[in-house]
Amino acid sequence: MKRIGILTAGGDTPALNATIYGAVERANNMRVEIIGIQRGYAGLLDENVPHVHLNPLFTTIPELDPCLGGTLIGSSRTYIEPGSPQIDVVKRNFQRLNLDGLVCIGGDGTINGMQPIAEFTQCVLAPKTIDNDLGLNYLDEPNEWERRPANNKQGYIESQGYGRTRMDLEDIINYATPGYATAVFVVAQSIQRLRTTAESHRRIGIVEVMGRQSGYIALGAAYGQPDLILIPEVPVDFDELEQRVRQFYRLQQNVVIVVGEGVRTMDGTELGASTPSYDPAGNIRYDGAADALEAILLKRIEPEFFTNIRTHEPPDSAFFTRKIGHTQRGGRPILFDRFYASQLGGKAVDLLAAGENNAIATLQYSPQRGFGVDSISANKLRDQWGEIHPRCVHPTMYDPHRMQPSEFGEEYLKPIFTNAIGWDDVEFMRAELFSPGNLSTRYQSVNTDIRKRVRYL
Repeated sequence: MKRIGILTAGGDTPALNATIYGAVERANNMRVEIIGIQRGYAGLLDENVPHVHLNPLFTTIPELDPCLGGTLIGSSRTYIEPGSPQIDVVKRNFQRLNLDGLVCIGGDGTINGMQPIAEFTQCVLAPKTIDNDLGLNYLDEPNEWERRPANNKQGYIESQGYGRTRMDLEDIINYATPGYATAVFVVAQSIQRLRTTAESHRRIGIVEVMGRQSGYIALGAAYGQPDLILIPEVPVDFDELEQRVRQFYRLQQNVVIVVGEGVRTMDGTELGASTPSYDPAGNIRYDGAADALEAILLKRIEPEFFTNIRTHEPPDSAFFTRKIGHTQRGGRPILFDRFYASQLGGKAVDLLAAGENNAIATLQYSPQRGFGVDSISANKLRDQWGEIHPRCVHPTMYDPHRMQPSEFGEEYLKPIFTNAIGWDDVEFMRAELFSPGNLSTRYQSVNTDIRKRVRYL
């Protein structure tokens, strides 16, 4: 193996450059050239195939900074359709680039996109997603998915019947995905800051975080000490929620609620998807679970409940909602993400060198040995119909009555976030955020420098 490609596909995360960096450094050690394909699969479909040589003379280019969020080679939500004429284009461009294999950095959509490529060359995946939903709670989890006909006899309804009522941390396949820790870091900070506003104005704050089908970011938001956490995996019991909100408000005259964007009602309806639209990857774009939850609580809680405390103010002003939004996906990755993202990038190159194909680099954890990298076949993530499902928060990780992480959920989070922030993260904020030079110097985008390195066929 002398020359391999690497690309990033799907949404950005804070740890993509760190993953690329790990792959390039490992390629340097193995004396392998590594070519960065611009804008993911879209670059492979471009007749000119824009690309960057990431390690000329087996030396990492200086623009590749593992501390920089996003991806210096760009990304897109373009995917390759199996059986389409696109395959011939990709195959021809592969031959023109003289590549011996490909590292894809992405999630489940990226895995599906790389399947046609794996038919004619080696192709492996380095995982990324802030949602932490790429992996398995245990190896046999895909076999628990069931399909039954829909009521209107068109299509089907999928459901997961959990066959295990308990699990161990060692069972988890891909314990945490790069980008997750930084996203939770951003969310926890946001919750702490919004709390003081809720306290000062005697208000109920509803904070919406990312997570369409998996509530891992909401679960990790417990570090920000919200009063209640709602996750997509557990339908909202509005009677119990109302009771808890009243209880907390009477006690402390403020409430902070964290809600995952894909949270559902008892009948299975997504709370924030009353008028769903779809992004290019086919994912539902939600109108807003926080806003929908605010409207429901306003109807259920009588105005007099607030006016005794918030005199001379309208009752509907007792609520405010905030979406953390894309802030969770950007910026400098914290130490945990930087380190393990680079490890996974290096592992992906090792997989290619070992002759592996259609494999995924994974991060494993053992209480005795700590974290380490491993791999699994991509097909192990598929159910019997060939579909990859987002990994959901297992029932053992969440206490639906307290609306907080369970004891086991806390045990899951601790290895990730204890010491997840490095001293250099703190020093960077101290030295760089309010640097006087920021006042007079424009932001220097890495795109400007990388454009000078881009080559075309």
